[in-house]
Amino acid sequence: MATFYNQATLSFNGNIINSNVVTGELIEVLSATKTAVVDEYTAAGSVTYVISIVNAGTAAFNDLTVTDDLGGYPFGTPAVTLYPLSYVDGSLLYYVNGVLQPTPGVTAGPPLAITGITVPAGGNATLIYETNVTQYAPLGENASVLNTVTVSGDGLAAPITATETVTASTEAQLSISKAIAPATVADNGQLTYTFVIENNGTTPAIATDNVVLTDVFDPILSAITVTYDGSIWTEGVNYTYDQLSGAFATVAGQITVPAGTPSQDPVTGIWTVSPGISVLKISGTV
Repeated sequence: MATFYNQATLSFNGNIINSNVVTGELIEVLSATKTAVVDEYTAAGSVTYVISIVNAGTAAFNDLTVTDDLGGYPFGTPAVTLYPLSYVDGSLLYYVNGVLQPTPGVTAGPPLAITGITVPAGGNATLIYETNVTQYAPLGENASVLNTVTVSGDGLAAPITATETVTASTEAQLSISKAIAPATVADNGQLTYTFVIENNGTTPAIATDNVVLTDVFDPILSAITVTYDGSIWTEGVNYTYDQLSGAFATVAGQITVPAGTPSQDPVTGIWTVSPGISVLKISGTV
């Protein structure tokens, strides 16, 4: 509900007289909310939004337009708009009073524009769609994307807006790669496996995360030597190894990986993460 004021002016023979000020209340019968299905995002991940539009009035609203700014923010000098989200083509679902409708008009943008929305009297419309996280989405501690949706069209005294904020995930994000050297080895020769564990998250993987690496070597290695980030590991303390089956496993909590370091390119505005890295090497005789 919004308060408005109005005053009239009477002029005659060069005189101007103002009337009293009248006050009224404008009741907004249309309301909108925007909700993210999951309130965190990761680099190159996705975010699904639900837009709910409710009509408390006795007349329908027809041919409304819903615009999503996809989190656009100004960057650089002169300022350009960077969009941390992009609409996923074909993902839109449109419901009226809970019944799925034909897909309305969609312009992916950015910004995203959805046209031809109807909200019946005493009813509601729901829009559900997916967005991809782009390379312009802020990363790191306290990073977030503020997203605004605007509903406009005939019958509305002013556009209606709703906002939602999603935050960058701070969890460790681990990946692993494995290399072998040499690629060709003779019987009774030396073989080394190198495991590179990367953390693209902004929180380190610590002992209580209980990271465990397992492998089964075929051919089986004997007389193995294990190092982690250059330090020699001890069997039974840092890892276990079955020389009959070739089964290798690190002891829970022995693997830790430093946090990645996010940064934004000052020219392009692109966010990247320099991953934290730990290296496990296992050498033995074939």
